[in-house]
Amino acid sequence: MKIIAKIKTDFPTKFGIPRQSGLIDNVATIVFEKEYRFDEALRGIEEYSHLWLLWEFSEVKDKEWSPTVRPPRLGGNKRVGVFATRSPFRPNPVGLSCVELLGCEKTNEGTVLIVKGADLMNNTPIYDIKPYIPYVDCKPEAKGSFSEEKKNYALFVECAEDSLSLIPTEKQSPLLQLLSQDPRPAYIDDPARIYGFEYAGFEVKFKVENDTLFVIDVKLLNNSC
Repeated sequence: MKIIAKIKTDFPTKFGIPRQSGLIDNVATIVFEKEYRFDEALRGIEEYSHLWLLWEFSEVKDKEWSPTVRPPRLGGNKRVGVFATRSPFRPNPVGLSCVELLGCEKTNEGTVLIVKGADLMNNTPIYDIKPYIPYVDCKPEAKGSFSEEKKNYALFVECAEDSLSLIPTEKQSPLLQLLSQDPRPAYIDDPARIYGFEYAGFEVKFKVENDTLFVIDVKLLNNSC
């Protein structure tokens, strides 16, 4: 398996990444490795609205896998088979995500793909890109097990205007969408605990009480330009 590209996202660490692709409207850039920077390889790609990304769980690839895992959305207490989940702890650390293609751009790193809705950490290696074909890939009758039960789960988010205004305008809505989906591990419910994660060069701290998430602090990181 060869790495053909890496993705540039606003998520430098695992905590805070969307649980699935397509849940928030974050924009990311796919940059091809020099060996695969051929415009011919992208010919016709803009005729598709969505793409499949095949990628590597690079942060856990050296960790052991288990036949059963505890999905966060089940509270971390119920075990199910690893092949019945999208857990990163697998025999082969491979992820699959569907993203919306916004377009192609020519840069000093070759032609890049601009996509929306990625659930990948910054610099995640990508093995392959394939077009999403609606009449083949879309199955409205499909069952979603426990993930279907949790799809409408959302928190109310309270964030002071002066804190939110520190975030670039185009990144505010994706952040609020992400927070509403509750980034916490589902097995932790401590209203006094303060959580934090990095997003788009900022550190965002929050806590959750009942069904409301309160943004405590938004701070620009020193390593951000």
